[in-house]
This record gives sequence, structure tokens and C-alpha cells, in this order.
Amino acid sequence: MDMNVIFESENIIYVRPSFDLVPQYLEMVNDMENVAKFIGERRTLLTEQEEIDYIKDKMDKDATMFSMLEKGTREFIGNIEFFNRVDDEAEWGVVITSKMQNKGYGKESLIRSVEYGFNELNLRRIYLEVYVNNPRAIHVYEKCGFREYDRTDVDVFMEIIKK
Repeated sequence: MDMNVIFESENIIYVRPSFDLVPQYLEMVNDMENVAKFIGERRTLLTEQEEIDYIKDKMDKDATMFSMLEKGTREFIGNIEFFNRVDDEAEWGVVITSKMQNKGYGKESLIRSVEYGFNELNLRRIYLEVYVNNPRAIHVYEKCGFREYDRTDVDVFMEIIKK
């Protein structure tokens, strides 16, 4: 698996999405208990072809999506993406495979992603949406400088503005 590193942080390398990672992507997004419940309303498993089509679409659109691999082992961690990019604003999202959760990769990827977004993508504002019932994520976002700007019964909306 020969992948070009786009950027990196202390323990993570960030690479473009790859068909080589489809088995790991599928394992992650089809983990209903630990992952899928935090990334949308989907309650059915994705097929390999659906995941391939999704990744192909991201590649075709040159999406600012990156797969995260552990530096030393090249083990798959998860994906981050800047989406809904308009002018100097973008929404940020992260998904981490269950076996790589609780190891600090979420915080590390968030800090490095914000730097990348501000410095490489020339963003001024990065925002995100997180489920109210995900207090651990909300806490990490707050520790990394994100502030709540709106809330519903289901979602908390947070942002960070470039200084």
C-alpha cells in the first residue's frame, strides 16, 4: 500500500482516500454500536460496492477528505474531512474506528486539522455538528478551542474562528 502523505501530526499520517482501505472503511462505518450511531441516521450496513462508490465520488470531486494512519504501524485510524466548503468556511468531520478510539487520536487530528484548514486551505472559520448525546466529543472540541454557537434537542453546533 503506497500512499503519499499529505500532512502529518505527532502520531498520525494523513493520506488521500484509497480503494486499498475499503475493507477498513467498511469495518468502521458498519460498526453500528461504536461508530455509525455518531455519523448519521443510517441503520443498515453498507455494501462493499456502496463504499467503493462513495470513495470514488470523493476522489472524483477532489474532496478534502483524508484517511488517518498510525505513523509507526500504518494501521488505519479513521477519516477526517472538510466538507460544505464555501469561500473561507468549511464544516469538519471525523470518524475513528472503534479499536483506535480512546487513544488521543481524535484530539490530535482535530488540532492538526484546524492548523491545516487555517494555514493550507486558507479557511477563516471551521464549524462542526455533534450529537448532544456525545459529551466526550463535545468536551474535546471545547478543549481544542471550539465554541458552541447553536443547539437543538439533537445537535450541538460549534465553531472556531481564525485569529
